[in-house]
Amino acid sequence: MSADTKQTLAGWFAGRLPDDWYTGPPDVSADTEEILVIGDLAEPDYPKDADDVARASARRARIQRFREDTREHRMHIADEAERRTGLKVAWGARVAGERQIFTSMSIPVMTRLKIGERQVLDTLVSGGVARSRSDALAWCVRLVRDHEGEWIDQLRDALVAVHEARAAGPKPSS
Repeated sequence: MSADTKQTLAGWFAGRLPDDWYTGPPDVSADTEEILVIGDLAEPDYPKDADDVARASARRARIQRFREDTREHRMHIADEAERRTGLKVAWGARVAGERQIFTSMSIPVMTRLKIGERQVLDTLVSGGVARSRSDALAWCVRLVRDHEGEWIDQLRDALVAVHEARAAGPKPSS
């Protein structure tokens, strides 16, 4: 997806969402199947003597309340966005680092793995880290995302630049 398309989506959602939903503009990302909209919610007022467990519980409850209170309106906006883009919309919220995604697609992918790679997945399953090879592979992808996020972001930026250069390149005459 081009940088212009991402900016257009982010602008559309920023203009379409009620101003009181999030504390600032939402983060909008997309791939070829789905748009993900995540925004920051205001932190709850914690009791004076709240410990870390109570604070985490309050943050999760704030996210749950937002999810329930905005469900119908979010579905309406998602339907409108899907008509415009052809993409499904997933939603999420964050409160002070506590993040939850409400509705996100799980897209199957096909890959061919050699024995050594399958053994890694099987070890993760046997060790109870994952329920299946599919879960183990998703775990590995999250691990790379979490630990190599900056590198992945650089690679994505480079790909956007390549797509923009191709689009701006010369067009053959008819």
